[in-house]
Amino acid sequence: MSRREARVSAFELLYQLGFRNESVEDQKKMYLDLHPMEAEDLPYFNEIIDGVVEKKDELDAAYSKYLKDWKQSRLPRVDVVLLRIAVYEMFHVEDVPVKVSINEAVVLAKKYSSEESKGYINAVLGKVSQEIEEK
Repeated sequence: MSRREARVSAFELLYQLGFRNESVEDQKKMYLDLHPMEAEDLPYFNEIIDGVVEKKDELDAAYSKYLKDWKQSRLPRVDVVLLRIAVYEMFHVEDVPVKVSINEAVVLAKKYSSEESKGYINAVLGKVSQEIEEK
C-alpha cells in the first residue's frame, strides 16, 4: 500500500464516521478488519484520521472562508471530508508538499464526487495554499 492508498482509506473511514454511532476507535477497528493494510501504512492512516477528527473546527475555519456564496453546511459530505484531509495535510504534515495535497484532493473528488466538485475544491485549496505562502 502507498501513502495515497492510506489517504483513500482514511477518506473512506472519515466519510463513514458521520453515519455511524460507534466511537472513532471502534470504527477504525471495524474498517481495518474489513480492509487490512500494511503495518507501515497504519501510522499515516491513523495520523489523518486522528488529526482530522481532533482539528475539525480548525480545518473547517481554514477553508470555509473561501467558499464563494456557499456555506460549509451546504457542501456534499464527500467534499467536506476531502477538504478537511487536504487542509490537514497542508497545515500539519510537513513532508507532503501543498501541491500534492491539493492534487490528491482533486483526484479523489473526480472519483468520489461530482464534476463540479473537483473545480471548486481545487479553487478553495488554492486560496488556502496562498494563505500558507503568505505566512
